[in-house]
Amino acid sequence: MNKPLAPDTDQVNRIFRRRVIVAGVFIFLGLLALIARYGYLQVYAHDLYKTEADNNRIKLISSPPSRGYIYDRNGIILADNQPVFTAMLNPDEVSDPKLTLQLLAPIFELTDEEITDILARLEDNKKNNPVTVKIDLTESQLAKFSERKPFFNGVYIQSKLTRTYPYDELFAHVIGYVGRINDKESKRIDKDRYAGTDLIGKIGIEAQYEDILLGQPGYQSVETDAGQNIIRQLDTKPPVPGNDIYLSLDYGLQKVAQDQLDGRRGAIVAIDPNNGDVLAFVSNPSYDPNPFISGISFKDYGALRDDPDQPLYNRALQGMYPPGSTIKPFEGLGAIHYNLMDWDSTIYDPGYFTLPGDSHRFRDWKRGGHGNVNLTKSITESVDTYYYKLSYQMGIKRLHDWMIRFGFGSPTGIDLPNEKAGVMPSPEWKKETYDKDWLPGETISVSIGQGYFLATPLQIAAATAMTVNLGQHITPHLLKRSEGAVKVEAIEKPDGVIQFNGDKADWLRMKYAMEENVKHGTARRLFNPKYRSGGKTGTAQVKSIAQGKSYNKAALDERHWDHAWFNGFAPIENPQIAVAVLVENGGGGSVTAAPIAKELLDYWILQRPNDPIQPPSAEEIKAIRAQKAAEKAQREAQEALLAEQEAANQPSSDSGAAE
Repeated sequence: MNKPLAPDTDQVNRIFRRRVIVAGVFIFLGLLALIARYGYLQVYAHDLYKTEADNNRIKLISSPPSRGYIYDRNGIILADNQPVFTAMLNPDEVSDPKLTLQLLAPIFELTDEEITDILARLEDNKKNNPVTVKIDLTESQLAKFSERKPFFNGVYIQSKLTRTYPYDELFAHVIGYVGRINDKESKRIDKDRYAGTDLIGKIGIEAQYEDILLGQPGYQSVETDAGQNIIRQLDTKPPVPGNDIYLSLDYGLQKVAQDQLDGRRGAIVAIDPNNGDVLAFVSNPSYDPNPFISGISFKDYGALRDDPDQPLYNRALQGMYPPGSTIKPFEGLGAIHYNLMDWDSTIYDPGYFTLPGDSHRFRDWKRGGHGNVNLTKSITESVDTYYYKLSYQMGIKRLHDWMIRFGFGSPTGIDLPNEKAGVMPSPEWKKETYDKDWLPGETISVSIGQGYFLATPLQIAAATAMTVNLGQHITPHLLKRSEGAVKVEAIEKPDGVIQFNGDKADWLRMKYAMEENVKHGTARRLFNPKYRSGGKTGTAQVKSIAQGKSYNKAALDERHWDHAWFNGFAPIENPQIAVAVLVENGGGGSVTAAPIAKELLDYWILQRPNDPIQPPSAEEIKAIRAQKAAEKAQREAQEALLAEQEAANQPSSDSGAAE
């Protein structure tokens, strides 16, 4: 048997040495890579990873500021802040936000649209700040979430301040409301400024003064552990509260104005002629702004949007109506300005006016006419024919140039967004708008506030205030003063003078002519022997009447009835209030609008100084809201019952086919 060959020792040693060398090379390369990586982390990327490491243990928590309060001129709070429970989601602790929100939906009653909105805000949330899921949680929602809290890591309940409007619909069209920041707003706002804040002013004063009401956010710097639990507080910068705003509005006068409209469609604006303070600003019907804060339901919003009375429509600011005879005092002063007539000049009124060479009769409201008429009588008896003849002499271009000095055809400049300018027509305006030439008969219609002439109730109130303040130009405004970190200048006096070729005596005589209208003319229902007042009624046609026909209210649909207007002021000696009242389809201004204005003037001149109307207490407000909620629930129950009955009475498809 052959012996096995002895191993070649040299060969084994060579193999071993090669293996050691190869292993050494790999070890060396590995060490070299580790050294390079260590150098990269410690030198090149030191600042980056140090910051990330700090972020793992140091966290900045935004501290949103308290939104500024809104008060009336007497310190009655109109926009308050109250604590509510809010559901928040921390994206750092939630791995699947979409799934989490779907599981939260039945607990917090989230709609698909709300979930989509929250996911969009999470996507846009570069700093991974907590995002609001639901504001103003109910007790039932809180209880349901508490039972399931262990299954929702990263979702927590926080107490936050939110807006509330104690008087519901009373100030809705002037104060407006705040609402959740939407996607469009999120793209334009300064996100650092709104850190921790979910609400933004949408309309009204809330939107107009958003910048000063908002305030400045603060922050807390805290140290956290791996579970994001706070270990200790490192630094704090307190937030700066928003400015408080005091409006020129008077709660009592606002309440009187709304009560006087008594459910009718219309608007009332009252202004202090001395400085432009807006004392009352009412558009009716109105709406409750509180549901808009946390998000109004589609059903409730649809009901407001589709209501034929348009409660969301701000008639005082945006409603453009033919002003009727309310413009006659302003227009009459134009006769003095252009030296076309003086106070003693007269025209003869047979009850109609015809243009030279035209048989069409522009009728006066009084069949048979008023006989000889001067400027004072034209105001006292509201003589249409006087203004037909005056406007024919003046011409549309001069009439336009004169009336725009009172603010017609342009926004008044009130501190509210979305004001409408109305229309003070001219040949240029018609050509641009309709590509047609101006017709002489259109000037006649414009002269009595009809035709293309459209004005807002705010414009009529402002023009009246400027007239009774002897031509001092004012800009209507709501801001009375502001208190807080931001300095804000408020308007306190007239800001100009209407250019007029007459003198002070002419303005005074127009005041007295308007007083004669109250004593002996169409505004007699305004008269109160306890103080002197002046005014002018107006009745504006909604549906035109054919030549030779008379107005037959009974034959028209209610929404084709005339609009009722009144503009007036008091007291004569030193006017403190100028008002404009519009009642849509209210008929005659003397019958409908003037009595409303009387209640406003009576309150302001006689009652307010000694016995102002006080707002309801918190308990009374709660009771009123509970009653409204009960009435709403009853209406909805009745509607559901009717729907069931209609469905039960509806024949099936089979029975219908058989019949």
